[in-house]
Amino acid sequence: MNDHGKLIELERPPVIETAVLVRLVLPSDGEDEVQESLDEMRRLAWTAGAEVACTIVQRRPKPCPATLIGKGKLEEVRAACEEVEADVVLADSDLTPAQGAKLEAVLGVKVVDRTQLILDIFAQHAHTNEGKHQVELAQLDYILPRLAGRGAVMRQKGGIGLRGPGEQKLEEDRRVIRRRIDRLRADIEAIRKQRRIQRKRRKESAARGVALVGYTNAGKSSLLNALTGADVLVEDKLFATLDPRARRCKLPSQREVVFSDTVGFIRKLPHGLVAAFRATLEEVNDADLILLVADAAHPATEDHVNAVYEVLREIDAFDKPVLNVFNKIDIADPGRVRELDRALGHGVGVSALTGEGIEDLAQAVDAQLAGQSSRVMLRIPQSKAGLVARLHQVGRVLEESYEDNAILVNVELDHAIESQFREFIACR
Repeated sequence: MNDHGKLIELERPPVIETAVLVRLVLPSDGEDEVQESLDEMRRLAWTAGAEVACTIVQRRPKPCPATLIGKGKLEEVRAACEEVEADVVLADSDLTPAQGAKLEAVLGVKVVDRTQLILDIFAQHAHTNEGKHQVELAQLDYILPRLAGRGAVMRQKGGIGLRGPGEQKLEEDRRVIRRRIDRLRADIEAIRKQRRIQRKRRKESAARGVALVGYTNAGKSSLLNALTGADVLVEDKLFATLDPRARRCKLPSQREVVFSDTVGFIRKLPHGLVAAFRATLEEVNDADLILLVADAAHPATEDHVNAVYEVLREIDAFDKPVLNVFNKIDIADPGRVRELDRALGHGVGVSALTGEGIEDLAQAVDAQLAGQSSRVMLRIPQSKAGLVARLHQVGRVLEESYEDNAILVNVELDHAIESQFREFIACR
């Protein structure tokens, strides 16, 4: 960042770092939850460019206010860092600024908590201006209270946790950073306004909106490709899709829809990240239908779906119509799919990889959207014949006939659009 608060983009080669993973287990933590969380942290580390060489777990009734873990375990972590020549210690929790500074002072290596690790991955995968702005804002909000006490170790070590604005010296003048934060918020709001205009235009057209949501790496991008014939990036990495993507296509009934892919969710997704990406998630709020994509082959599918619902509640989209999609049935146990169907509610089993079930899914989406529309007969005066062309844009015209002074149009309209033509309704 320069004196004017402008982000300086530095090119950095791929970073491969050695990490020690640390987890504090509290009495309220279940064994399955702990193991799943550690596995997830390893995947996050791999996605960010680090390999976890060893994992150290401590059980305590409560966190140590100064260092999260106790003194004895801290010494064990320090010895492990020396043994494996670790570049970074990853904490499977969120650290306070004081805890992070103290841990780095004792261990002599970078310490990156869960939120910072996710932010680092977001920084790698943001490609649009909106995505980059949102990531930078979230990073600066994270960095600001942590400027003091942690600069030396992190500047020396580089790598994970220091992409984007983190690559600059952490003692950057607070006033400059706050000025940059204000500018980013203004830019993001301008982008949001433009997106609202685009969504309003889409609402006024015949196209319905269908948002794909799901746990990260559930296969949403692959499913978007299978449904629409799109060519969206597909990677076996967490948060491979960060920027929203929308693709238009027609369902079997010839109803036009716009499918939108969204950022993947994750358990304990930091509140600040949800807030930062609220504009991206507005696609979910404006959707007529949500496809909740779940990895049917994963042993913790139910927990993943619950994590998705937590985020839907947070963005006020919990009351939207939802259709469950159980993806990866080509590698899932058939009994597991039936179990998910009973536990989570009826869903459509598909394989985005092989194409199995995709036609069934398109028909199910068609049926769901049909339930949000109705057929009406409109009597349009000849003097307002231009409205017939409008009906062809916003609805599905089934039949037209002519009277002396009017045009009769049998049309299928969404309930929201039907109200615009209420005065012309002849019968249902």
